[in-house]
Amino acid sequence: MTSLYQSVRNTETRNRTHGKVRDRDEREKSFGTTHAVAGVDLAVSAGGVYGVLGPNGAGKTTTIRMLATLLRPDAGEAQVLGYDVVRDAQAVRSRVGLTGQFASVDEDLTGVENLLLLARLLGYSRRRGRQRATDLLDALGLAEAADRQVKKYSGGMRRRIDIAASLVVTPELIFLDEPTTGLDPRSRNQVWEIVRGMVAEGATVLLTTQYLDEADQLADRIAVIDHGKVIAEGSSGELKASVGAGSLHVRLRAPEQRAEAERVLASVLEVPAEPSADPAALSARISDPERVARALAELSRSGIDVTEFALGQPSLDEVFLTLTGHAAEETPEEDAA
Repeated sequence: MTSLYQSVRNTETRNRTHGKVRDRDEREKSFGTTHAVAGVDLAVSAGGVYGVLGPNGAGKTTTIRMLATLLRPDAGEAQVLGYDVVRDAQAVRSRVGLTGQFASVDEDLTGVENLLLLARLLGYSRRRGRQRATDLLDALGLAEAADRQVKKYSGGMRRRIDIAASLVVTPELIFLDEPTTGLDPRSRNQVWEIVRGMVAEGATVLLTTQYLDEADQLADRIAVIDHGKVIAEGSSGELKASVGAGSLHVRLRAPEQRAEAERVLASVLEVPAEPSADPAALSARISDPERVARALAELSRSGIDVTEFALGQPSLDEVFLTLTGHAAEETPEEDAA
């Protein structure tokens, strides 16, 4: 496979600008009376994937747009690769790539035409531009669709061509704003592999997502953001450890007994049992492991047949619910984007 990071830029420039993405002094942005970002403080080290996790309207996209110089913040300061996002906006733009939530390519052009157009605008010769477009299409699994109009691409193919567009000039930092929203599981996995490939080639990725499993799969460190503020930060393991010793997960033979099982578990464990999307599954955080055996025995005495159970760390879903009081997929009343 062709490397995604076959750079055509001066290596001295790349070495000079390696560093941290910093968003300091509580970056803020308001739209009228809506505070989209009301005190975000991030420090992102070079290398790997940094995840910004939160529901729709939490302020993730606004944060990304400020760091990518597309929005001017109302207060605070931020540096990206050592450059101030307000005073040195052009220097920031020349060193980062951005893939937003919506396709930024021309749907009436073919995949290769889109990439060649961008390459020419970014200073490539026609020959080198075509080679770069060919390399990207091959690396992202779009070679067979290169001469097809983008409007005829599937959802997953559109996201891949959009990512390719942000990689025409090799960026040191890539902003991916909810790159898998609306994709089917197969297309999501393809995008995840692309992200892993970027990191393997030395890129830094700042990823926003509302999907807990995506943050768990990809991010080395995660900032949980809600209502425009960072409410927790750490690795996936650190965040899970912060909300309790672990969880009990049970599966019932008869889903219609779930309400009674919730009551039994809450009574013995002294914490509410949380249902999942699976009508036969329940989970509950545990602080006292000795209560687990008693809980399972009480389920049996109550005539509730448990087909399987497991002990494990809390999920990111449980972490988010504990930290915010609502699920990650819920949309707040005011969309702070």
